[in-house]
Amino acid sequence: MICSQVIAGLCKDCEASKGGIIEVYAANYGELTPVVSAGTITSFTFDTGASVYKYEFRKGTGSMTSTLNVDAANGVNYVSTELVLQFSRMETRKRIEMAALAVGELVFIVKDANGKFWYLGFDEPVTASAGNGQTGQAIGDGNFYSITLLDNADSWPYEVLASAVESLNATCPEERTQNNG
Repeated sequence: MICSQVIAGLCKDCEASKGGIIEVYAANYGELTPVVSAGTITSFTFDTGASVYKYEFRKGTGSMTSTLNVDAANGVNYVSTELVLQFSRMETRKRIEMAALAVGELVFIVKDANGKFWYLGFDEPVTASAGNGQTGQAIGDGNFYSITLLDNADSWPYEVLASAVESLNATCPEERTQNNG
């Protein structure tokens, strides 16, 4: 039996494209449910008490890489996406946050440098796969925590409309403190 797909082709894209990620939003798996229309996430539904948290980091210290994994002999076909986040300066509040991310079952929305948003955790929770903290050796070396989060999914990450992300009302802890006092 032949497995045929409907394909449409792609024209050359002449727009500029930038690498890197700008910010990331996280929620507990199952508390934030995406609504998909025409292959794009257009909105979210929330469980009672659900919260979405925003992570910001320095330019050039975060990345998202999706890899198609195919084993025709075993009928395996999935996409693994690694989200790598680096937070400058080791300190207690960041150590505590890294520990929570290391054991959490989460979903993430990643804003790339082109202003596009991508959803991780559609098919199963995103979980930590690696991490480290380092002081560096020389004065110019980095002092930071880094964590790698892994999403294994049936397909590439879904794009999320900016309006859906705006509806989340997520802020960083410092923004919450400044807004409340």
